[in-house]
Amino acid sequence: MKQSQVDVSVAPCERCLSRVRSSVKISWLLAALLAMAAPVAGAQDYPARPIRIVLPFAAGGGTDLLARLLAQRFHEAMGQPVTVDNRIGAGGNIGAEIVTKSAPDGYTLMVSTASTAVNVSLYPKLAFDSRKDLIPVSQLGSSAVVLTVHPSVPARTPQELVALSKRVKGGLNYGSNGSGTTSHLAGVLFAQVAGIQFTHIPYKGVAPAVAALLGGQVEVGFPSTLSAQPLIRNGKARGLAVTTKKRAASLPDLPTLDSIWPGIDIDNWFVLFVPAGTPAAIVNRLHAETVKALQHPDVKGYLTREGAESVGSSPAEAREFFMREVEKYAKIVKAAQIKPD
Repeated sequence: MKQSQVDVSVAPCERCLSRVRSSVKISWLLAALLAMAAPVAGAQDYPARPIRIVLPFAAGGGTDLLARLLAQRFHEAMGQPVTVDNRIGAGGNIGAEIVTKSAPDGYTLMVSTASTAVNVSLYPKLAFDSRKDLIPVSQLGSSAVVLTVHPSVPARTPQELVALSKRVKGGLNYGSNGSGTTSHLAGVLFAQVAGIQFTHIPYKGVAPAVAALLGGQVEVGFPSTLSAQPLIRNGKARGLAVTTKKRAASLPDLPTLDSIWPGIDIDNWFVLFVPAGTPAAIVNRLHAETVKALQHPDVKGYLTREGAESVGSSPAEAREFFMREVEKYAKIVKAAQIKPD
């Protein structure tokens, strides 16, 4: 009789436990569904508060001005304040890390340059991986790097410059904006492909590098089209070629180095990034607004004056481009054993 009473008392408890387990499973399922729905709801309301564009460079430069023009267009189109936050240091890595550690909700963006691709191999011990921790939304624009010489250099073509450099012990001197910049890597790649030596002299920024070229402290430079155009027009320097695969619209008379030595393709580019995990709906909204912004007369006019061409690629195209750039610069950095300043 006692055994029977025990059996009867245990059975209801098992049924209760079963119901509890079922309730818990349902609760977990509902929580998971709500978590999945939350980003979608957030994307539908986006943007509901101010947006920040992190710029990993100093204020006043070309990339800074482009970011501010983009911020203005975003503000007008989306109805929320958009600010540019300059976070300089470590070749752009400080700003990039801030973005990778930010919430992937579309309220922290980044406008950056080829440095983001270069730094993957230039700084092998970073606390983040741009390939995994950033989503390229769109390539904003691209401008050529110009092979430029001081007027005293007796070379009027890239071939003549190569022949001249081969006759100089250690090669001609060329200045750059700093180790790991496109002005540095363009010279490295040119020397590698053309089979010559160059003596690299890094400077801390565009201004001192251009000043060194104008003063004849270096014979060769690889400035951007923006910096090179006035020098060439005023006869203070001589442009020999551009480092992109196609000619620059702003300097149409200059040939491409790739047409002489295939494999040379380096440009100054600008890409809009967001943290990995940002909902696709927000990425697509930002892409659509970026394409519109690039068609605005203020933005188009600025890029033209910079000697750049607007792009407006899709997120898929931007990611493919970025991954190619990472791989390209990794090969250059490794072959030349380049270290950061």
